[in-house]
Amino acid sequence: MTKRDLGPLELVITTSDATSTRRLPASGRLTIGRDPRNQVHLHDPSVSRRHAVLDLGPPLRVEDTGSSNGLRVMTSEESDGTARIVERRVSPGHSMDIALGDGVQLGATLLVVQRGDAEENPASSRVVRSFSVPVVHDSAMRKLYELVDLVAQSAISVLLLGETGVGKEVMAEAIHRRSTRARGPLVCLNCAAIHESLLESELFGHEAGAFTGATRAKPGLFEVAAGGTVFLDEVGELPVSVQVKLLRVLEERKVLRVGGLQKKPIDVRFVSATNRDLEDEVARGAFRQDLYFRLNGVTIEIPPLRERTSEIEPIARSFIARSAVQMNMRAEPRLSEAALEALRGHAWPGNIRELRNVIERAVVLSAGGTILPDHLGLGGRGPSGGRKSSPELVTIPPPPPRVSSPSDVEPAIAPLRVPVGADERRRIVEALEYCGGNQSKAAEMLGISRRTLLTRLDLYGIPRPRKNR
Repeated sequence: MTKRDLGPLELVITTSDATSTRRLPASGRLTIGRDPRNQVHLHDPSVSRRHAVLDLGPPLRVEDTGSSNGLRVMTSEESDGTARIVERRVSPGHSMDIALGDGVQLGATLLVVQRGDAEENPASSRVVRSFSVPVVHDSAMRKLYELVDLVAQSAISVLLLGETGVGKEVMAEAIHRRSTRARGPLVCLNCAAIHESLLESELFGHEAGAFTGATRAKPGLFEVAAGGTVFLDEVGELPVSVQVKLLRVLEERKVLRVGGLQKKPIDVRFVSATNRDLEDEVARGAFRQDLYFRLNGVTIEIPPLRERTSEIEPIARSFIARSAVQMNMRAEPRLSEAALEALRGHAWPGNIRELRNVIERAVVLSAGGTILPDHLGLGGRGPSGGRKSSPELVTIPPPPPRVSSPSDVEPAIAPLRVPVGADERRRIVEALEYCGGNQSKAAEMLGISRRTLLTRLDLYGIPRPRKNR
């Protein structure tokens, strides 16, 4: 590859707070580090003073100049709903060839070299591949990532719990990156995105002729991830028939392909995630208890965005910066105080995924100017719609009708939005009494998850109801 083939290049710099770009020269070697004397100066305490050198070649190369936190190069491929991220560590004093779009991780900062615009536009960007850098500002999230650091070093299975869109995929990626398996692949499968008839083949692989259309043998996800990590997203959606076979794989560490006769040993680490309450799923017979125990070596529950409001602003600003780069905007839109107040006041039922969609739409509608409340499209769910919906509110819908005699009608719990710390304790007690101590039904009535209800019970010193025997 010649310099002319590469064309103008730019460096995309992603930190936990923002994404920026800078145009790169046609050739040469650029020093990277925390020291201001470097050509690429990074304001990141986890980066060494002189961390690495980027050789613009050709070929493109990156060198670890003896950093304290190391340097990693990541490439990603995706097909048929299965993503495969391969991460390799560059030893101090050594270098590695990289391709356009590969991720280079230095401490908590991610660098990506990509083709730039032929014109002098410092904000142009066409990121070929995407890698996640978590934004962590909330104290509870900091503690979770400290736990991630501890858990990642072991081989124990990890179960990630949390509502849809809270960032379970990002945390799974963090566990892999910080583990001893970081040089191996991270293979992800959304168990809810693949039809049941194909799921078994995707997980375990198949031999040629195993079924109509199987013209050649295909290794399954567990074989592809050898030496790395398997991330089973939405594991609560697995059919019971597949659960049985997955349990056998977890116990034996061997996999039998569809149509195969001989089991193959596997060497993978399992990380699973679900937005379901698996304890409830086990209780109603929808999820095997033995499989739940196998997956649940360590449980990490990620709180919803409404319970970590301090992260709304930095996450929103990070999305604004990335959207501006992706849309080739010359200037990053400014977030007005009114819009920021609307973001803080929204309940975010879709969590971070919803926030990202809202910000991307707002960046488009603002046309590079100032983002106003009307650009957010929150409607009646935020200040732009006239009625504020605080994340510190619990919505209690009307309870289902109860069959009773005219002389024995209990008063219904009227719909009410109650601030946390005010009447919420009373409402929780009322909901539990109304549901006969059934925590799942009470949580549904309160509009919160069962685990959030348990957290509130501990917060307010409410004894957990005992199950009727």
